[in-house]
Amino acid sequence: MTPRTALGALHIGALMFGLTGVFGKLAAASPAVIVFGRAAFAVLALAFFTRFASNTRWQKLEAVDWRRLLLSGLLLAGHWVSFFIAVKVAGVAIATLGFASFPAFTVILEGLIFRERIRANEILLVVLVSIGLVLVTPAFDLASGATIGLLWAVGSGLLFALLSLTNRASSARIAPVQAALCQNVVVALCLLPVAAPQLSEVRALDWLWIGLLGVFCTGLAHSLFVASLAVIKARTAAVVFALEPVYGITVAWLLFNENPTPRMLIGGVLIIVAIVVSSWLSGGVSKKTVAAEAASH
Repeated sequence: MTPRTALGALHIGALMFGLTGVFGKLAAASPAVIVFGRAAFAVLALAFFTRFASNTRWQKLEAVDWRRLLLSGLLLAGHWVSFFIAVKVAGVAIATLGFASFPAFTVILEGLIFRERIRANEILLVVLVSIGLVLVTPAFDLASGATIGLLWAVGSGLLFALLSLTNRASSARIAPVQAALCQNVVVALCLLPVAAPQLSEVRALDWLWIGLLGVFCTGLAHSLFVASLAVIKARTAAVVFALEPVYGITVAWLLFNENPTPRMLIGGVLIIVAIVVSSWLSGGVSKKTVAAEAASH
């Protein structure tokens, strides 16, 4: 890849990640079925990428690696299920913006778990994301679908932050593609008992959306990120990754006529700007960190 094609691949990957909520809404199936199907198709796509397009050498896994992969697979399953519940309940825009709160959770958890000192730009990130979430919420009413959906989406962001930190801890030993494939196997196995009774009722068109979700929004998107990181700086990749909500909300607006209110737009802009600025100021971000985050998505 040249720097130009790598940057294009990053944006295509971010677009595909952004389409996650769109395909989830198009598929008229339960979140459990969607997540099971996504994981199953992702395993096939990642296995193909590993076999034919990746030069990464797989590591022999030890007991501690298997435990971490099992934990991260369970977190990934919870993250995806809660996100698709938010999509079904509140729509793509609210679900995507609620999930985008994950960098704030990451900062807080790093301080609590790893005893890392929180820098000024990270405090600003938490404040801006918090204000943005308040503005995104139409009304603090638990009888409102929008409020319930946002809470599910924020919970998805919290699980994603825990998942990212788990992946970072093992990224020094396990290649991102190998970790992603193993995690998706865990997700598929976890959701199979719940999804199996419903599989015969899934329409062919819904399998198409779920297949696209697994192949493009998971397998291909992650593969593009990993390949482009060989050329692009990690900080640039992190900024492009932060543009995912922009792509997702724009496509949802065009397809589903989900017109965000001015207040929601201001809140969304605050969240996205906070993520982009924080990524740009975090000069120490590593390629392994970005790849691990992409593998978690």
